[in-house]
Amino acid sequence: MPAPQRAPLRRALLASGTLAALLLMPPALADVSPAAGLPLEEQVEICAACHGSDGNSTRERTPSLAGQPPLTITNQMIYFRERLRQAEEMTPQARGLSDAEIQALAAYYAEQPVAAPAGEPDADLMARGSELSRSQGCASCHTADYSGREQMPRLAGQREDYLVHAMRAYRERTRGGPDTTMIDIMRGVSDEEIAALAHYLAHAGQ
Repeated sequence: MPAPQRAPLRRALLASGTLAALLLMPPALADVSPAAGLPLEEQVEICAACHGSDGNSTRERTPSLAGQPPLTITNQMIYFRERLRQAEEMTPQARGLSDAEIQALAAYYAEQPVAAPAGEPDADLMARGSELSRSQGCASCHTADYSGREQMPRLAGQREDYLVHAMRAYRERTRGGPDTTMIDIMRGVSDEEIAALAHYLAHAGQ
């Protein structure tokens, strides 16, 4: 919990736009998240800079959080906070957040409606993606409608470019974290197959 006199400064930074600079600070310069200790509504405003005001991201290769299972967000935020998973932007943003703050953020985003994906689905990609999803067993973890469960993230309605980015990172073993299941699943999957899977999952349930 930050010292009480720091909260007004953080609110002033939020209002002045200086927050953008804080979001880009490397971990060495931002040992405590600018969101730590703030009310939930102000924490959500900080998260909105990347993930959208309602959890539906409009930023390239940045995941939407809307509709994600609470445990999915909770686990990933704790991984970032404890440096079990490293990401240039998210690791410093999670530092200093309490378990209760992380759980409150997770509950908030879980309740947000998932926005419809941009663009119309491509019939050929949808068919190929559906076939690949069955062969890869995606539904066995992420559920039949790809809405996720417990620590398994929602894939339906996720940003297509983010899904491509994440699956490539798993395949190339550049995405860290304690769970290596996806690394094994993505081994040998081609860029073309990843593109079809991402397109299908982004439009699933629409």
